[in-house]
Amino acid sequence: MRKFFIFFRNNKKKIYQAGLFLLTIIIVTFFFPREGKFQYEYQKGKPWMHEDLYADYDFPIYKLESRLNAERDSILGDFNPYFRYDSSVVVSKMNDFLEAFDQKWTNFLSKHYYLVEGAETDRIYSRRLEETKNRYLSFTSDILEHLYLPGIVEVSDILERVRGEGRFIVIIKGNIAEKAEYTDVFTLKRAYEYIVSELNTYKEREENAKRLVDIEFLDELNLSNFVRPNLFYDEETSTKVKESLVNEISITLGMVQVNQLIISKGEVVSNSKFRILESLRQEHESRLGSASNYYLKLLGSSLLVIVSILMLYLFLLHFRSEILDSNISTLFILLLVVIFIFISSIVYKTGAVSFYFIPFVFVPIIIRTFYDARLALFIHLVIILVVGFFVPNSFEFVFLNIIAGIVAIFSLTNTYQRGQFFLTALLIFLSYGLVYAGIGIIQESSIKNLEWINYAWFAGNSALILLTLPSIYIFEKLFGFLSDATLLELSDTNQSLLRKLGAKAPGTFQHSMQVANLAEEAVRIIGGNALLLRTGALYHDIGKMYRHEYFIENQTDNFNPHERMGFSESAEIIINHVEKGVELARKNNLPKQVIDFIRTHHGTTKVQYFYRSYIRKYPHNVEEGEKFTYPGPKPFTKETAILMMADSVEAASRSLKAYTEDKINDLVENIIKQQIEDEQFTEAPITFNDINLIKETFKKQLINIYHVRIEYPEA
Repeated sequence: MRKFFIFFRNNKKKIYQAGLFLLTIIIVTFFFPREGKFQYEYQKGKPWMHEDLYADYDFPIYKLESRLNAERDSILGDFNPYFRYDSSVVVSKMNDFLEAFDQKWTNFLSKHYYLVEGAETDRIYSRRLEETKNRYLSFTSDILEHLYLPGIVEVSDILERVRGEGRFIVIIKGNIAEKAEYTDVFTLKRAYEYIVSELNTYKEREENAKRLVDIEFLDELNLSNFVRPNLFYDEETSTKVKESLVNEISITLGMVQVNQLIISKGEVVSNSKFRILESLRQEHESRLGSASNYYLKLLGSSLLVIVSILMLYLFLLHFRSEILDSNISTLFILLLVVIFIFISSIVYKTGAVSFYFIPFVFVPIIIRTFYDARLALFIHLVIILVVGFFVPNSFEFVFLNIIAGIVAIFSLTNTYQRGQFFLTALLIFLSYGLVYAGIGIIQESSIKNLEWINYAWFAGNSALILLTLPSIYIFEKLFGFLSDATLLELSDTNQSLLRKLGAKAPGTFQHSMQVANLAEEAVRIIGGNALLLRTGALYHDIGKMYRHEYFIENQTDNFNPHERMGFSESAEIIINHVEKGVELARKNNLPKQVIDFIRTHHGTTKVQYFYRSYIRKYPHNVEEGEKFTYPGPKPFTKETAILMMADSVEAASRSLKAYTEDKINDLVENIIKQQIEDEQFTEAPITFNDINLIKETFKKQLINIYHVRIEYPEA
């Protein structure tokens, strides 16, 4: 047991990494679809690249989804909606009408003929009034019955469900359903118009017959008050009938018999062959879905996932080992892989959206922001290849997303300009659209047959790319990464810490600015993160704010406090600016990557002036050199190594008596040579060729800064 704990302690990081990769394999395998996959790849309009294909079993030829949709739309387009006739409305309104008629007739007689109910009148006159009443009642009742018999419907119910001339509806009266033209029924508007028309016609007819017409009574009767809809859309019945009609649609066109030749090698995949191949694929995958094949499919899925994740591990091991050295970076990359494979599996199982809606290029953009383009592209390929195994049209999907990923990586040159994200989103949409159109034209030989709905998915995909901007900030805070946007903010000289440095130690601030310019120019020549280096250079000497008067660049009155101090005491103050700088940086929440520049910019060198002075005075105390040595660490990145060189060269250049080209060249050569002899760059990934390029850059920059100017004569 003790040996086990010792082994675990000595290999803790490797065990943790192995656990992360193993957990990733298990999770991805769990999300991996269990359905079988057709073994052949084919495209419409392209030759069949496999051997002659024969049917191993009978299977139906399924209609393409587009044809089924067209048939479904045709049936639903010709569908006659069902309306239910409500006779209770007719009875209720007719009773209301008869009651109102009697009341209004009595009121009419008392008003116009001064007759009241029960009063004695001339028998003949009374009979004439009764005949008039019956005639009016018969006429108005006929109007209402004429309206209610076919039915009155709300105009919105008709217009929403029935369009075009010659269309029918089905009216349900009790248990009987009758078909009727929708123009035979009345809307409320048509019913009102019919009443007005009939009243006018009646008036003309009565006048022509020389009969007295009290049209005023008919107006007062106001038949419109007794018109209400009595036909109502029956949604339940209509839905059931629609479903029944749709279910009756045949989903097949015929059968392929066992041992029948399906397609020959080299034969072009025509529309009919494509339909048969799609039917075979559908039948094949449904047969593979049986429980007996579950464990074999699980084994196959596991092998694919293991190989894919193993390739990712080997790439990191051989080309990006520094990522494997960081548990946070390893976790971050594997987490992105798992998240997007999980999203893809959800889309596969639900079918809620298209796979083209998933913003796979989100991953390479994020990786490109925090690492580099090569790593971003490789991780993108791993995700796309794994997902490509279970998506439909695998070749099309993989090709489209590889192109989009490459466009995203190389179009997003920086992440601190917000407009760059909008440009990248537009370029991604264009790359999707153009490549998809090219594939579609090859397959269909016509642009008309493209599935234009995919362009909506491409647009949504591109719009989601804009979410990378806030996501970068979130990942920075969660995982401690550093983006260009943050570096740009930190390198602003209006930052409070830099303003304090400029106010308290102006000489140090100017030195830092010059170092930043020198270092930035050098890193652009040999390659590296120029923005990170510039930011680190600006902050590398912030520790000098503590006891700033002890540093020569801040002494303005020709008084040097070191003259009253011992050599080791002076060296301690100088060396201490590194530790104070780190404390100040952490207090102000500067990123670790910037703090690394503060820690390493002197490496493990000595404070040469005080050390040499001490040795001259005490030649037998050479072993006490540790008092004059910076604690380190040595530079361990290309950027920190460049900063060490630039810092030393810039500081030493200020002590030159004459700024000739030879003196500047000798200065740069001697300082960097001494640093190499002191083994300050042994832990940094920098070559001698890089160092030579850096030296040449420094020389040119210093000559430009300190070039001799013409002395103008006094007036």
